[in-house]
Amino acid sequence: MRDHVFPRVPVRQWVLSLPHRLRYRLAWDHDLCRAVVGCAMRATLGFLRRRARDTGVRDGRGGAVTIVQRFGGALNTNIHFHMLVMDGVFSKDGDAVRFHPSLSLDAADIDEILATIEAYLPPVLARHGADAGDDSTEPLDPGAEQAPVWAGLAAASVQGRVALGARAGARVRREGQLAATATTPRSLGPHQARHRGFDLHAGVCVPADRGDRLERIARYTLRPPVAHDRLEWTEHGQVRLALRRPWSDGTTHLLFDPVELLERLAALTPRPRVNLILYHGVLGARAAWR
Repeated sequence: MRDHVFPRVPVRQWVLSLPHRLRYRLAWDHDLCRAVVGCAMRATLGFLRRRARDTGVRDGRGGAVTIVQRFGGALNTNIHFHMLVMDGVFSKDGDAVRFHPSLSLDAADIDEILATIEAYLPPVLARHGADAGDDSTEPLDPGAEQAPVWAGLAAASVQGRVALGARAGARVRREGQLAATATTPRSLGPHQARHRGFDLHAGVCVPADRGDRLERIARYTLRPPVAHDRLEWTEHGQVRLALRRPWSDGTTHLLFDPVELLERLAALTPRPRVNLILYHGVLGARAAWR
């Protein structure tokens, strides 16, 4: 990706997390997943084009690569998007193209982009029989109809519960300095917005001359669900998973029976012939300026 996809321009990582009610549906319906990514790209690249137009750049075009990650730090089903977006736009300069870096971002910009993403979503979700709003509605569930076993595993994984065996329906066991009362939610960063379960973060921008950092970010986004050194057998025959960072309630480890671990991994496995790396704008396969 560093050597053959991105030109030497600054690249910003945008991370979009989704409400729980959408994670399960997107885990099965890749067409819907791609459509939601399209909404995010339309909002983000559109913002960059408008900002460039305000500085006199006409017909600016941006580009990005999105990596669809299916997992969270607890080996739970957590569909979210790592979008590596060139931090600016290209314009025609005779027979060549010229890159125009974007101005710096602030919290209001992130809020604006997230609000735009949310505004684009309702008609897209409606076309796919999904629902982004009221949890009391009953959207279509093609996953449950076509693969009921998978649906049970994925639904439990999204909720942090066990799907099979004697502990079916129970929460995954936790270890650590567990707090007796609820803790204060983490505050937002300067390049972060959150609303109704959506979270958009854009705090990492790689300079044009730091290809090594871009490669590290790309490798991070393309990593497997869990590193081997985070897993260990306990003396009781369970598998202990070390969290990458403690949770707000003090949890540092999760405990799985072997079957519980396997059900988590099964829920994370994408359907056959599903592409989790998507290209947009001038980096798209059919882009005239590529």
